[in-house]
Amino acid sequence: MAHIIVVGNEKGGAGKSTVSMHIGTALARMGHRVSVMDMDLRQRTFARYVSNRKRTMEKEGLSLPSPEFFELPEVDAADLSPGENIFDKRLYKGLADLAPVSDFILIDCPGSHTRLSQVAHSLADTLVTPLNDSFIDFDLLATIDSDGEKILGPSVYSEMVWSARQLRSQSGMKPIDWVVLRNRLGTQAMVNKKKMESALGRLSQRIGFRVVPGFSERVIFRELFPRGLTLLDLKDLGITSLNMSNIAARQELRDLLKALQLPGVDVTF
Repeated sequence: MAHIIVVGNEKGGAGKSTVSMHIGTALARMGHRVSVMDMDLRQRTFARYVSNRKRTMEKEGLSLPSPEFFELPEVDAADLSPGENIFDKRLYKGLADLAPVSDFILIDCPGSHTRLSQVAHSLADTLVTPLNDSFIDFDLLATIDSDGEKILGPSVYSEMVWSARQLRSQSGMKPIDWVVLRNRLGTQAMVNKKKMESALGRLSQRIGFRVVPGFSERVIFRELFPRGLTLLDLKDLGITSLNMSNIAARQELRDLLKALQLPGVDVTF
């Protein structure tokens, strides 16, 4: 069976599509069969990222290892069982079609609560939640006191993940490996950064997730999107002399892939 990776967070601007594209491309470059889907049917940032990549390859005559993008399949409303949700049917059909031809299926979710996102979370073997290093983003996971020290209780997104875990447990599926990825980290050791680290550490033990470092705030990530590229594609473009920021970013991606502990993945890039 394909291993399902869901990248989700109910807040926009956390870097979900950037994380999704880099994970998907890294796995493809390591020889894995990677199928990807975009559950944000309105904004479609991840879908455009993949489309930009195809356009760049055609324009520049490149053949870059890439994840394979798939749209949600259409279904006939007449095929729905009584009370069955059409979006559930479309997602389940898509996954059933992709599972036999994929080692990994990566699903990028929207920065809002939708039916598709909720169902996708319940199907995740690995759930990756990018989180900006801010208590504004932290508020989706838990409410906290005014000093940023005491956790008062879980918040809306954590409650949604808990529901997804309950559904998996009732279905006899293995537990979700939930990874919270501290994203867009600043380089300076600020007080807020230390408070976030401490708060996430306490919360991870309370509601059950692993904390891993993500990507620092770097200009290169914003520059790569229009061409659909990732850090791992630069050498294929003839860029052999990387600056220190690019080298550090590659190491961040390498560390992330290792931290995810995906089955059968030997991080060699």
